[in-house]
Amino acid sequence: MQPPILIVEDDQKIARIIKAYLEGADFRVIHADTARAALEKAEAELPLAVILDLGLPDRSGEELCQDLKELGSFPVIMLTAKSSEEERITGFALGADDYVVKPASPRELVYRVKAVLKRYDGAGSGEQALSFNNGTLILDSRRHTVTCRGEQLSITPTEFKLLQTLAAVPGRTYSRDELVSKALGYQFDGYERSIDAHIKNLRQKIELDSRKPEFIKTVYGIGYLFCGERDAV
Repeated sequence: MQPPILIVEDDQKIARIIKAYLEGADFRVIHADTARAALEKAEAELPLAVILDLGLPDRSGEELCQDLKELGSFPVIMLTAKSSEEERITGFALGADDYVVKPASPRELVYRVKAVLKRYDGAGSGEQALSFNNGTLILDSRRHTVTCRGEQLSITPTEFKLLQTLAAVPGRTYSRDELVSKALGYQFDGYERSIDAHIKNLRQKIELDSRKPEFIKTVYGIGYLFCGERDAV
């Protein structure tokens, strides 16, 4: 049986609509209307993905996102009325893989779920691990892991896909639009700025000094490039 998609939403009407559209797309769906119920359901059955409303009655969705991420590796899509760029960046910093602002089209939300699951699956499609700078940074596509300076990092599927895209062609500059298309799997107005939030997260995890990055450098006015030197196989 396929793992369920967990909807965490205290508005019963919104939850019913999202559930109906997801089930119409052949997903199995479960619902929780509080943070406590969401954790209990996720612990009982690890979800395929989580759609998480940030405005919960018993606890902040941001805190719940962190707790959910500790349970296992699955994508989290934040669903919220908060629309500022800074709030989106905060969501990504907490480990969210996508951020959808209410009111959201249910069909678009289903598309987002499919896109995030596709890049989660695709992140493990490589045939061998990529090693850079004498083993300092290792991307293992089969295991979906990143090891940096001997430590295995906690990394989201979106961060992995983004790093994998950049590292596949060291020295190539990617625009934000290209990275949205290649790493995130969709293109919507304004979402190229979400790349900056993911890059910031990656730098905090893989760089000794995120202000003076060794691996991911900014090409001002264009985008980003990966500067690691690939090790010989």
